[in-house]
Amino acid sequence: GIRRFGAASLDLAMVAMGRFDAYWERGLEPWDVCAGLVLVQEAGGIIGEIDKDGGQPHLKGSVLATNGELSEVARKLITGK
Repeated sequence: GIRRFGAASLDLAMVAMGRFDAYWERGLEPWDVCAGLVLVQEAGGIIGEIDKDGGQPHLKGSVLATNGELSEVARKLITGK
């Protein structure tokens, strides 16, 4: 990561606040994502799994959160697909 605060929920809060346009990470546990997931959704962002188009993340594994406008672009850049 270019900027890391040491907690996925804090990084997700930065997306919700508009300070980050996107955030992604693999190998997360439910406790890493729960609070940030709600913040991103309530702020109008999009959050899901890196390798899946849309839908709720399973709160374990990978997460991709964006401001809503960059979801597809970010997914393509990260996965190469």
